[in-house]
This record gives sequence, structure tokens and C-alpha cells, in this order.
Amino acid sequence: RDAPWQWERQGARWAQRAPGNPIVHHVSISSIYAVHNWPVRRTLWRPPEHAYPADELMPLTCRGRVRGQEPSRGDVDDALGKFSLTLIDTLDTLVVLNKTKEFEDAVKNVIKDVNLDNDIVVSVFETNIRVLGGLLGGHSVAIMLKEKGEYMQWYSGELLHMAKQLGYKLLPAFNTTSGLPYPRVNLKFGLRSPEARTGTETDTCTACAGTLILEFAALSRFTGTSIFEEYARKALDFLWEKRQRNSNLVGVTINIHTGDWVRKDSGVGAGIDSYYEYLLKAYVLLGDDRFLERFNTHYDAIMRYISQPPLLLDVHIHKPMLNARTWMDSLLAFFPGLQVLKGDIRPAIETHEMLYQVIKKHNFLPEAFTTDFRVHWAQHPLRPEFAESTYFLYKATGDPYYLEVGKTLIENLNKYARVPCGFAAMKDVRTGSHEDRMDSFFLAEMFKYLYLLFADKEDMVFDIEDYIFTTEAHLLPLWLSTTNQTMSKKNTTTEYMELDDSNFEWTCPNTQILFPNDPMYAQNIREPLKNVVDKSCPRGVARVEESFGSGPKPPLRARDFMASNPEHLEILKKMGVSLIHLKDGRVQLVQHAIQAASSLDAEDGLRFMQEMIELSSQQQKEQQLPPRAVQIVSHPFFGRVVLTAGPAQFGMDLSKHNTRGFVATSKPYSGCSEITNPEAVKEKIALMQRGQCMFAEKARNIQKAGAIGGIVIDDNEGSSSDTAPLFQMAGDGKNTDDIKIPMLFLFNKEGNIILDAIREYESVEVLLSDKAKDRDLEMENMDQKSSENDSHKQRPEETSASQDLSLVSQEPEREESSDVTHLDSLSLIDADSDSISISNQEFCITEIHEADVQETESTELDNQPQEQSQTETDSSSNVNWDNKVQPMESILADWNEDIEAFEMMEKDEL
Repeated sequence: RDAPWQWERQGARWAQRAPGNPIVHHVSISSIYAVHNWPVRRTLWRPPEHAYPADELMPLTCRGRVRGQEPSRGDVDDALGKFSLTLIDTLDTLVVLNKTKEFEDAVKNVIKDVNLDNDIVVSVFETNIRVLGGLLGGHSVAIMLKEKGEYMQWYSGELLHMAKQLGYKLLPAFNTTSGLPYPRVNLKFGLRSPEARTGTETDTCTACAGTLILEFAALSRFTGTSIFEEYARKALDFLWEKRQRNSNLVGVTINIHTGDWVRKDSGVGAGIDSYYEYLLKAYVLLGDDRFLERFNTHYDAIMRYISQPPLLLDVHIHKPMLNARTWMDSLLAFFPGLQVLKGDIRPAIETHEMLYQVIKKHNFLPEAFTTDFRVHWAQHPLRPEFAESTYFLYKATGDPYYLEVGKTLIENLNKYARVPCGFAAMKDVRTGSHEDRMDSFFLAEMFKYLYLLFADKEDMVFDIEDYIFTTEAHLLPLWLSTTNQTMSKKNTTTEYMELDDSNFEWTCPNTQILFPNDPMYAQNIREPLKNVVDKSCPRGVARVEESFGSGPKPPLRARDFMASNPEHLEILKKMGVSLIHLKDGRVQLVQHAIQAASSLDAEDGLRFMQEMIELSSQQQKEQQLPPRAVQIVSHPFFGRVVLTAGPAQFGMDLSKHNTRGFVATSKPYSGCSEITNPEAVKEKIALMQRGQCMFAEKARNIQKAGAIGGIVIDDNEGSSSDTAPLFQMAGDGKNTDDIKIPMLFLFNKEGNIILDAIREYESVEVLLSDKAKDRDLEMENMDQKSSENDSHKQRPEETSASQDLSLVSQEPEREESSDVTHLDSLSLIDADSDSISISNQEFCITEIHEADVQETESTELDNQPQEQSQTETDSSSNVNWDNKVQPMESILADWNEDIEAFEMMEKDEL
């Protein structure tokens, strides 16, 4: 009954494809292709046996999962709607597996038993990709079989009618000003009504709002009802407009009403993944160039910032050179498959090989794993993304290596996940413990991709090349691109720039032309990565022997380091030191001891960082700028309020010329575009908020408007010079000689003092100087601005009481932090306009110019290690500023602003 001959024939073909593969000769066909006899197959094709008509099978207890009858699993249960989820999700899989009779029976069961009018709150995203997609995929293959004349002759579009009914039930979710859908909807009552029990949410994930266009457009094309495609397009248009314009990246979570990014980290995994996938596939299915252009723009940003081959690491959308976390989630495993569709094969092979090495280490891909390939989240709910990418890479390269990868997946599933009633999700890949869970996507996607990986064209009852896969692997026919078109194909993408990247010459490639089944192509790319995971294990013998020489020796000295030397970079990697290239030509060094190849390498890395600190200390002393002062001199302050300010590396030198004037708030407050109230800031000192652009750009804009000086106020709520290090505002990497006015930086707490004074007294006059002037002066003595400016120039040896208070906040015991074994962090020159606090004490950071650390004028390094508070000072001389106020570089910017998001990220479940 199970027709095992099909699988044997498949296995024989595989042996013919790879005659030199020794695995073929000693692994039995039954063990490789046991997928055909999986017990879960009987659960699916004979549904009454265990779970029907429940949404999912519980494979450990051999019963169906019905929402409300089992303990709540939180958001995971939003996929369940009492609509026989697994049955609908697996309809087209039956046809792919050539189970046409079973498919016909399943369709009849869906039509007869499934109710879409349940009083239940479901996820718009999950319902769309699984249920709506499942109905549309089932309809697609049903009409194909009917045209062939043997099966489904009775079919009259019943699945499409159900899909349209469900589409209308999802439409109320789009009732927002932005066009982004609410994350949940009640199938019976829609939104907002008391019965609905939903409609109060404010946030949704980018993928949730951006993974609708294929299903909704297909529904419109099948039915001729344009509203579905229109709503999905509007949501995509809004996400595109809200991308971060400098980095061209999108965040993970967005406010559906305001369009503000709630979580500003960006990657290709959970929360964003299928948004990128649907941009490219929408172009393939609908033939609309604007989707391709948007995808290409995003893809360029991904490869520029997120891709660190073979890794794909999340970054900040505003600070794309700053990694947002040190681990990756398993959902990014789909990305190599998308890169194949894009035509960019090399990075696809690299990332896929890295993921395969992780699987070989843990048997499955953990939900999340660190950059040194240790388990971060140990669950594995039988996700199919890696199998998907394996299938597409085999299609692109013809390399039998990927058949071996598929065999490993099948063997691991049978060995570790197979249970009497199906396949159970792994609760912990380290212990092999199970979870009573088998998600519908396991049958909808994993079965499909593994079968297709080994199937020949003649084994299929239809041509798979005539269809495109949705993110749930449902099949939509490509002929939809010319059917019931409701939108113009004219390019209306705004601000799209042609990207100079040869990869973009190939989109939707003919793989036989690009990669003519040459297995050596992929093998040559994989070879350097075959031990990438093992490299995080103990060091080799040679390095161990070296450690027994004449004492510990760092393999690389700071004075010899060249950022352009590949050998030096490899040594840094062994020592746990990461190098990140910044936009302005500098590079950032970050030391993570836990990522070093061994404890000895970690010590070498600490020594290297300490040497770099000491080297920069010698080179930077001539470049240090002391703190400046903002003194409020108008009534009723009369100079008695002095605020410690951070200097700028450009503009007027306040040690030679002071500036006095009334303050005015610039419009826009960021100062990042042309000032719209020049009459208000002319001949005054302009107040601006930190963020959105470089400090030098702010200075140029207010100078053009006629301002005589500028004060940038930190946008991180509660920041203060009492608890954080002051810093120098760096330029933008260009010549800043055109900036003639003075610029100073105030933390949020100090800046609010000025803002509160403006609100209370309207006219507030301040003095910008290198040091506070005598605060006992009477107001009438302060009126003569020019004479005061000349007579109160501070000599280097002078120190006022206010400056003492602002600088001398150190604790003597912090001198111990200079010990290399306690090296925590460094404060860096901040080149832009975001947050500057440090909260991670696991690493130390330093910065150099890429050209050579030996060139004094091109080095941007700190001179002393500091504790997190960054207030340590040298007690032996008048160089307090050298140790205390070296400002932090942009690599740590946005930290305070996003600290809550970081904490949330650590607690989030995929």
C-alpha cells in the first residue's frame, strides 16, 4: 500500500549520481528514506486515528491539540484557530508526494468539516501563511489535477471560496492609518468590539506585516477581487517608506499607528526574515519591478552590514556597524535559499555550510546559537528552513554533497525525533529531550523539501518549476502574473538608486547557465569552512607547545598590527578580538574572551588590547581636549550655574576665544537639515538634540542659519556627566575647517537645566568657554562681554571649584582596573550623535585608523582602561581628562536609547 519501490528507485538514482560517495555503499535505502514510512504519515492520511479534526498532533500523548483544552503556550497558540490547521497546511504536500487519492480525500474533509467562523483570536501572520496559503496551494494543485483529467473532476473551486471567506475575515486587521495590520484578529468578531478581545495592540513585527503579498495577491488574481492585493501592497509600501534611510535596513518591531521602530535591531532571522523573502518572490510572481528594486536595496544593506561570512549577525538600524547581539537564531537558515533565488551563490554556500557544521555538532539546529557555535536557546521545533536551503542549493549546484546533507537530516529525524505517534519537537538538543509538539509546518515544509531534494522530474505528477513557494512552501502558479492584474507595473519606488553590484545582474537565474552542475564550484567554497565550528574547540598542538616556551607570548604585538593584513585578522579571531569597519574609515576592535579559541588565546587577546591601549596613550596625549563649560550668566543665575560640557574636535577653539550669547532652539530640533527658523537662531547659540546625523552636519546647518555657537543635548533620558564619561565630538571624516563656530555637548540632565530655564525665564544667556569664569561677579560686571572674554581667559594651571566638582568624582579603589585581567571597557571618541554609555563588562574596546596604528595623527584610541562608570583619573599629574573623558565612539552609540530593547531581546522567544 505504501509503494516502497518509489523510494528504492530514488535511492538507486542517488547512488548513480554520486558513485564515488562511500556513504551510499554502506547505508541502507530503508534508513535513508525511512521518511516514507514515518508513522506521522498515517496520522495525516488517516486523520481519525489520533488528532483529527484538531489543529495539531501531540505526538507524545497521541492526541490532538485543541486550543483551550491544553495549557496555554502564549503566542505560539495564536496559530491555532480550530480550523484543522495541519490538514489544510499539508494539502499540496500530498500532491508533491504523489498521493493524489489521499489529497482528494483530504480536500473533501476540509470542505465538509472545517469552520472558519470560530470565536477565536488568531495571528494574522500565521493564519495567512498557513491557512490562507494552504487553501490557495490546495486550490492551485486541485485545478492542475482536474485539468489532467484523472483526479478532482468534481472540484468546483470550493477551496478558493473558503480562501476568499478567510481573506475577508482578515481584512479588519488592516483598519489602521498606516495600513499595517494588527497582529491578531478574531475570526468571528473582527477587532475592537467587546466580543473580539483584541484590537488594542500597538506593535507588530516587520515580517508579520510584510509577509502577506503572495497570498493576498494570489487571492485577488484567482478571484478578481482586488482589495486583498491592494491592502498587502499598502503594508509593504509603508514598511519601505519607514526603512532607515542611511542604512536601508528595517527593525524587528514597528508601531502600527505611528510607524516608529520599537525594536531597532535588524537581521535576517526572526521578526524580519520573510519580509525580505516576499519582496523578491513578489517580483517573481507578480512581475512588478518595484519589488525587485526594493529587495536589491535591502540586499545590498544586508551584505554590507549583517553578512559577516559565514555569519549573519543582527545590527542596529541606526548604527549598522554595531552588532546588536552575539547570537543567531535558527530562522535565518532560510536565507541561503533566498540567496540562491537571488543568484548570489557563494555566500549562500558559506552560510549553509556553517549551519550544517552546527547541526553535525548538535544533531539539530538550536533555536539560537552563539557566534562561537554554542547553544543559546536549546529548543528545536523541527524547523524546515535548513532543509529548504539545502534543496535550493542542490538545485543550483547539482552537488551530491547536498544529498548527503539531506540524508543526515532524515537520519537525525528518525534517530532522535521519531516517536510512536509522529515526530516530536526537541525540547533540548543537548539532552535529546522531547516536547509534545509537532507543528503543522513540519509536514507542510519539511516533508516537501526533503522529497523534492531526492525526486527526479519524472517522479513528479507536475512540473514544480511552474510554481513558486510561499514562506510556508505552498505552491502558487507563476501564470498568476498575467491574470487579473490590479496594479500597474510601472516603477514608482521612491529614492531608488541603481546599485553597482555585479550580483544584481542575476535575478531569478537559469541555474543551468549560471552553475552548470559543477560540484567542484560549491566544494571549493565549502572547503575553508569545513572546520569552522571545530575551531571554537581547544587549540592545536603547535599552539599548546608554544605556550610552554619562554613564558606566555602574544602571537601579535599591537605595534605590529595592520588592519589590512589577513594573517593579523586571523590571529585576532583566535584571540576573541573582532574587527568592525566603520563608515568613516576607522575600525573598531572588540575583545570577547568567551569567543577565543582557548583560555590562553583569551589571555593573549587581553594582552594585545592592553598593548593597544598603552600605544594609543602615547600617541593620543597631544590630541586630548579638556572639558569645556557652559555657564548661565543671565538673571537670576548670574554665572552661578556651570555645566560641564564635552568639547568638539572642530570649530572655534574655546581656549582662545569665548562665546557669549542668548540661546534658542533650532527647528528641526535635530539640526540635521536646513534650519527653518533662521531668524530665531541668528546671532544666538542654537540648541539641538543629539541623533539622526553627524555632529559636524549639525554645526554646518546652524552656522549657515547665522548662529554664533551650538549646544548638542543628549537624547538619552537621564544621562548625566555625574555617571557617564564626557567625550569629544568628532568630525564626519571630512575636512571640517569650514566650521568656525564653537560646539559643545551636554548630557540630558545638564541640557534640561537650560531647557527648564528657557521655559521659566524665556531669555537665557550663556557663556561658552574653556573653563567657568568667576561666579561671584555681579551682573553689571558681566555686561561688558568683550572685556570679560579677554580678562577671564583661563591659564592651564588654573582650576575652578566648579570644574573640580564636575571632574573629581572618582573612587580611589578604581585604580585597580588598570590590571589587564580586569580590563572592562574603554571610552571612545564619539563621531556621531547617539548614546554613549557602556553596560557590558565582558569586553574591552579600542579603536584605530585602518591605515596604521603607528601613525599618531590617524589613531583614535583611548589611553587607559576604565570601569563602567568611566570616571577614573590619574592621581599623579594634571591629566584627569586623559583618563576620564575620552568619549565613546559611535560603535557604542544608541546603547542607552535601546537598553530596554536589548533586555527584551534576551527574554524574547522566537
